[in-house]
Amino acid sequence: MLTADIKIEYDAQSQTLTLIITGEIDHHSVGRLREQADRELAVRRPKELVIDVSGVTFMDSSGLGFILGRYGKAEPLGATTTVKGASPLIHRILRLSGADTFVKVLK
Repeated sequence: MLTADIKIEYDAQSQTLTLIITGEIDHHSVGRLREQADRELAVRRPKELVIDVSGVTFMDSSGLGFILGRYGKAEPLGATTTVKGASPLIHRILRLSGADTFVKVLK
C-alpha cells in the first residue's frame, strides 16, 4: 500500500501557502495530511491556498473531503483555494461533486 506525502511551501511576499501532495490520498493517509495542512493554515494564515495534486496517483472520497475541508479552513481566513495539477480523474471528481464551484481547479 502506497501512502501520500506532503511538502509545504510558503511564499511570504504573496502570502501563498502551497501544499504539494504526492502518492495516494485515501483514508489511511488523509489524517496525517489534514493535521499538517491545518497546522500550517493556522500558523501562516495565507491569502491563497494552493493544493498541488499533480503527483497524486490515486484519490478517493477521503481526498475530496481533504480538499473541501481545507477550503473550509481557508475561507474564514479570507483565503482563496486552488487545486493545481488535477488529473482528468481528479478534475472529474471535483466537477461531479460540485467542489469546483468552491475551489478553482487548474489542470
